[in-house]
This record gives sequence, structure tokens and C-alpha cells, in this order.
Amino acid sequence: MKILKYSAISLLVIGALFAAAYFIKTNDKSVIVYDTQKTLITSIERKTVVTGKVIPEDEVEIKPQIQGIIDVIFVEEGDLVKTGDLLAKIKVVPNEQNLNSAEGRLANSRIVLKNADIEFNRNKDLYEKGIISKQDFDNVQLRYNQSKLDVSNAISDLQIIRSGSKGGAASANTNIRATVPGTVLEIPVEEGFQVIASNSFNAGTTIATIADLNKMIFEGKVDEAEVGKLKVGMPLEVSLGAIEDQALQAKLKFIAPKGNEEQGAVQFKIEADLYLNDSIFVRAGYSANASLVLERKDSIMAISESLLQFDRKTEEPYVEIETEDQKFERRDVKIGISDGVNVEIISGISENEKIKVWNKTEPIKKGDDRSSTENEIID
Repeated sequence: MKILKYSAISLLVIGALFAAAYFIKTNDKSVIVYDTQKTLITSIERKTVVTGKVIPEDEVEIKPQIQGIIDVIFVEEGDLVKTGDLLAKIKVVPNEQNLNSAEGRLANSRIVLKNADIEFNRNKDLYEKGIISKQDFDNVQLRYNQSKLDVSNAISDLQIIRSGSKGGAASANTNIRATVPGTVLEIPVEEGFQVIASNSFNAGTTIATIADLNKMIFEGKVDEAEVGKLKVGMPLEVSLGAIEDQALQAKLKFIAPKGNEEQGAVQFKIEADLYLNDSIFVRAGYSANASLVLERKDSIMAISESLLQFDRKTEEPYVEIETEDQKFERRDVKIGISDGVNVEIISGISENEKIKVWNKTEPIKKGDDRSSTENEIID
């Protein structure tokens, strides 16, 4: 019994020693010494970044005047063209139903003309002999002339259906020419493609798209929360996704009067004239980001934004000011604009006061079972 009693006492003593050692180890932390910072006089500007793309100011789609099949394409994408340059040639393929109707109208007109010619010649002899009046002869002559005109019109209609135009104008319609100077951006058709003419009921097939790459604009969309701060004429700095470490200057020229809802947010389209330089070749459709300065203040009192704390109930900002060595008091502050690094202090503290760096990190001691890269935030 005594052996069991002594063994139990020994176990209790050993357990107490282990507990004391663990408690000492877990609470063996150095005294935290907080650093302080002072206010600074600086300039702060608040920016917004607009995502968009760079596009030509004007793009012209070239469409045919007649229906047919692409016979030959004379240019390639990227070629420079002038007004009037030949882009493609169309081979007219007439509609069988229209062709048959036109041939029938021509045949009928010729029959009517033949009969009118016989009647005209007969009445001419009668008129010359004085048997019929001049008025009767004039009526017969009018019907004869109308019949000749009907035949001429039927021939023209048949030529248009067969070749796309009548007489020598056929080549003007089948030859597709550039209407503006510029660069050929896109040719969405190939030789052998069937094309439709542009008319009141159909937009027609686009044969080529031409634009002047010397006149480029930035097009993007701005959230409704920031569009009210924009003004036409504001400068922009445009960074191109395809060209690193270079930016282009631009000037805002258009803000859409109406927004469109996209994914629950109202977005407004903006456009800005891009100032190009010879060192950068800008292609149409480059993705780009434009930086706009929404607000700027110079020579203002500011602090690092990381020094701010926020009340858990009111969410109002405050800082802790050092009154004595490592003794701090709370001070509510009123803040202004921020650039994400520094924030303007409107009131609450004055220059040369020392502000507590409240989120000081404590280095991890050797032997700690936490990761060596983990930092503990001390409040």
C-alpha cells in the first residue's frame, strides 16, 4: 500500500512539474515595444483604372451592290489601300426565276412591237392618202413608240439580271473598290463565297473592313459610382496589354449619356482620343487599361493608411497617439482622400505627434510549433 501511495504522489509531482513547464513555455513572450510614425506632408491623387480596348476611330465596311459569287480577291488583310483601289471582283449568278421572267417579258414586248409596226405602216399609208385624220395617225404612232421603248427596257432588265448591270456599267458593279483610304483590317469572305447585295431589306455581305490606323481611340466602360467625377477633356494614361513598359497619352472626348446594366452594375461607355507615336505600332483591338485621376490634393497632411483603426461599433476611424513612453491614447480622426497607401488627415491630430504602429509583427521564436513564415498580429 505504501508503494502505491508513494507512486501516486510521484506521478502528481511529475505532472505538476510538466504543467508548470508548459505554462512557462507558452507564456514566455517578450515585452512588445510598439514603433511609432509621424504625419507627413505629401500629395495624394485618387485614380481609377478603366478596362477597355484600342480601336480605330472609324471603320468602313465595303459591301457589294449586286448579288453573286466572289470571283477574285485582290488584297490581303493588312494591305494599305487608297480610295478607288480594286479589292475584289464578283461573278454574277442570275436567279433562274427572275431570268425566265425577264426573257418572257422581252419576248412579249417584241410581239407587241411587231404588231404595232404593222399597224403603224398601214395607218401611215392611209394618212398620206388623206383617209384618216392626223389625230388618229398620232395615236397609232404613240403606241408604236411605246412598244419600241418597252422592248428596250426589257432588254436592259435582262442584261441587269444576267451581268449585274446594263451596257458598259457592268464592270462598275462587279468590281468592288475601296471607298476610303486606310488599312484592310479584315476580309471575312473568300473566293467562291456567295454574297448578297446591300439594300433596304438586307445589310448585305461585308467583303472587307477598312480603317485608318493613324486615328485610334480608347473605348472602355466606367462604373456609375465614378462616372459623375469624369469630365470631357480629362487626360488619361493608356497601357496596352501587348506592349510592356510603355504607355500612351489620351484625352477623354465622350461619356455616354445612358448606362447599361452588366452583371448587376450600371456601366457607362467612354471614348478617348489616343496620341500615337512612331515608336509604337498600335493594332486595332489591343486590350488596354486607362488610368484616370479622379481627384488630387497637393501639400496635405497625411499618414500611412495602415495606421488607421476602426471602431467595431461605429466603424469610425481612429489612431493611437503616444502620450508617454509606450503609453497611448485613442484619438478619433476625420479622413479625406486616399490612394491606398497614404490617407489625408483633415482633423484629429496635428503634426509631430507620434502615432502607434498597432499592427506590429512579432518574430517567431525557435522551437515554436507554428510555421516559420507565420506572423502574429498583436492588437
